[in-house]
Amino acid sequence: MPATTTTIPQQLRQMDAQRLRRYAENLAFYGGDQWPASMVRRQSRRLVFNYAKAIIDKTTSYLVSGLNFAVDAADDTPEAAARARAAERALAEVYDANQLDQLDFDTEIDAAILGDGAYKVTWDAAEQRVRVTAPDVQGLFAWWHGDDVSRVWRVASRYRIDAESARAMYNIGAKRGTAAGSVAQPNVAQPSPAVGASAQRPGVEIVEVWTAERFELWADGARVEERDNPYGFIPFVIYPNIREPKQFWGLSDIPPIKEPIRELNRALTQLSMILELSGNPIAVLENVSESTDIAVMPGAVWELPERARAYLLDLLQGGGVKLHADYVDLVYRAMHDLGESPRTAFGDNRGGLSGVALNVELDPLLKKVQRKRLIRSAAYRRRNEMILRILDRYAARDGRHGDSSSVSFAPYRSRIVWGSVLPLDRSRLVEDERVLVASGIHSRRRAADELGVEDPEAEFRRWLEEQREAAGLGG
Repeated sequence: MPATTTTIPQQLRQMDAQRLRRYAENLAFYGGDQWPASMVRRQSRRLVFNYAKAIIDKTTSYLVSGLNFAVDAADDTPEAAARARAAERALAEVYDANQLDQLDFDTEIDAAILGDGAYKVTWDAAEQRVRVTAPDVQGLFAWWHGDDVSRVWRVASRYRIDAESARAMYNIGAKRGTAAGSVAQPNVAQPSPAVGASAQRPGVEIVEVWTAERFELWADGARVEERDNPYGFIPFVIYPNIREPKQFWGLSDIPPIKEPIRELNRALTQLSMILELSGNPIAVLENVSESTDIAVMPGAVWELPERARAYLLDLLQGGGVKLHADYVDLVYRAMHDLGESPRTAFGDNRGGLSGVALNVELDPLLKKVQRKRLIRSAAYRRRNEMILRILDRYAARDGRHGDSSSVSFAPYRSRIVWGSVLPLDRSRLVEDERVLVASGIHSRRRAADELGVEDPEAEFRRWLEEQREAAGLGG
């Protein structure tokens, strides 16, 4: 019997089931579904204190603070300087047009929850501009060369759109999965979809398959287009939130804090029940076989038989609540330790720490942000390279960037500039940069980058104009 060929959309339904299941669990936990199923059946009251969302949002705010970029000249020639300035202006236009400041923050939140992030860089022929998007990593699949996870040779992106959008975007006919000129696929039995498979949702399932040489488009299991890759590279940047050694897919921020948060929810729920019962005390009757009209209220009078005793159950006696509160504090501390987010990061600086003392207090968060920024710097540099390559291929030659139309953006290198995580003494930083510039260690542009100036080149030009005007006025 001849072997049955499995199409790529069918392969995707069997791939990465564990990764997709992990994504779904992390998303649910971030959304507040934090009680284990076994506890849900037994516990009538279930308080949720969503510290997972608070820690992830806070860490992401520290991570992307002051995010910027710069393009340095490859050498000291005027031509290299012109290329660098043209590339920097072109990148700034793309960043503004795609609102990448907001997109980066949203993508970092998503990466911290799921464990992976991604960008897609393409050319929009209709609007004649570079489009940067952040596809859902739950629909991304990657293939790499052997044991080298850094050499990705194929990426597939799966998503669903409605039938009207499929017709408008991809010329797919009314019959789902067909298009003009498409080749019918063999009748192959469909495998059962994995957890998170998009085939379970309504709409048209679209699968894009990219290699450096070829592009394929599939709609509901039928290939509707196949052609050369117009870019010459795979237009995806897939990066891990935190890298796991020897693995392609990354680690989420949620697993280290999952158990402490669950225990915190359980302990606080238990303490809440104790306090509620103490506010509505239970009447305890001893040596009484039957009781009627026993009400706990001010001025209530109970008639008791001989040798009977009545009292109110005091759940707060013996310092019981303090024991619970102390335990909650221990769990709370463990959660912050494992989440590498000290309480000071949430504004609780009771000791009034500053300078070196504040650095030591926030050192776990600083190290966490530093690890993430190492990964993000490589990802953002790769994204900038893709933007410049596409502009060099499509926009620059058409004069869409002014004088940059005659200048190649090669060698497509950029530098990512990060803001400080901790509050800075700006006057001290300005003085340090002034000394470094005067001694020839830093350039004016580098000093402007360090001080957070968004467009150092434009700022320098304005400064030159002011100097010329002042000179023309004789002072």
